[in-house]
Amino acid sequence: MTYPPTAAQVSPTPSAPKKPSLFNGATTHGVRGQRRIRHPWELPLLWAGAAATVLGYLSWGGAIGGTIWLFAAEGEDAVSKAWEYASMLPLVIQLVFLLPLLPFLIWWMRAIMYAQLRATSVRMSPTQFPEGYRMVAEAAAQFGMRNVPDAYVTMGNGVINAFAAGHGFRRFVVVHSDLFEVGGQGRDRDALKFVIGHEVGHLAAGHVSYFRLLFTNLLSLVPLLGPALSRSQEYTADNFGYSFAPEGSAGVMGLLSGGKYLGTEVNVHELADRAATDPSFFVHWVNWGSSHPITTWRAHALRDRSKPGALWIRPKGHLFDSPLPAGHRWSSQYPSPGEAITLLDAADGVRPAGYGDQFGRFTRVPTPDRPGVRTLQTSAPLLSDRTGYVIPAGPYRDDARRTPPGDESASPFAAPEQQAATGTGFGTAGTDTTSGPRTDESAAGPGDEDPSQS
Repeated sequence: MTYPPTAAQVSPTPSAPKKPSLFNGATTHGVRGQRRIRHPWELPLLWAGAAATVLGYLSWGGAIGGTIWLFAAEGEDAVSKAWEYASMLPLVIQLVFLLPLLPFLIWWMRAIMYAQLRATSVRMSPTQFPEGYRMVAEAAAQFGMRNVPDAYVTMGNGVINAFAAGHGFRRFVVVHSDLFEVGGQGRDRDALKFVIGHEVGHLAAGHVSYFRLLFTNLLSLVPLLGPALSRSQEYTADNFGYSFAPEGSAGVMGLLSGGKYLGTEVNVHELADRAATDPSFFVHWVNWGSSHPITTWRAHALRDRSKPGALWIRPKGHLFDSPLPAGHRWSSQYPSPGEAITLLDAADGVRPAGYGDQFGRFTRVPTPDRPGVRTLQTSAPLLSDRTGYVIPAGPYRDDARRTPPGDESASPFAAPEQQAATGTGFGTAGTDTTSGPRTDESAAGPGDEDPSQS
């Protein structure tokens, strides 16, 4: 089996790369970028969006040309009757006025956004939030970017979010202040590093390019296909984030589902397993209409790196069986109050020391007896039975960071003692992972909802 080259082999960054231009791309990989790190659906959907945009402009040209011909041949009354008969007057107005202005409107909106950030946010630099700026610079170097993007911290007002955007050849990432506000034992530096890698990955993949936005704008209005392109780009950015900080992937999933404090208590295995054990049509419907992969599917994709993230149909394969029925089951299978209390008592009986007080991991609140954050997030779920499913060791076929067999990084979802023993975590067949805790921590996730990002 041929393994893709490592990131260092694929993307050696010159000491003085040429500046970005219309023809060389934002990275040293050129306009096409690194194809193998992209989600396999991204480029087909991108070309579909470009085709839809070209078709839209051709339709605009045809409608305008036809109207001029009809006016010259038949007069104004014939034009009015034709449009009224076709009941297309609103569409005509949009075609005549909005579509030709779209390139300018996109440029203008991006300029205003960048100006607002410069006017209201704190700019990361070697002297302000240097820890975050170092992450940005290191991610830019790893991904082969020609320039280090601008980076800003903006007031989050309780919202956990980050996004990437651009204007002209400028590129920038924005991180909400809440990602930096989780200090002490609640802080997860690796998860923040994953988030920044994810956002810089959007830039390296060309997701905020002006021409990409221009040629996919119409597709974004198409149900199913527009959100699918956005989800594929999010999976691609997750690939970048994972290649930059794999140890932060569990923390990001905990934070996206449980928030910046309780995310430290989320067992990401239970979260990821529900992607495979809840085949509900309505869960699929929610995913199909979402700009980001739903959290359970996203957690499954980050845990199992042997295949691309699920875009349309739920992923298969789970590690642990839950003591509770999946949400799509009949309510008759739900436990009675007495049965639920019995399950709680059974879990208390096998819960390791220090796993209680789950609402106490807050800044400046000492929890000396508590296990490490990642230990809680990646431990075997209590009262769960191990299934026969084993996560393959990889490589992920469209991810350019994998190294040859024998040199894989330990899985961030594996127990620390298993990583030390095998070096491959869940990718090692025949290893019992249902006993013993695992390690790690938590922080903000890439919930970037900014329309200019995709």
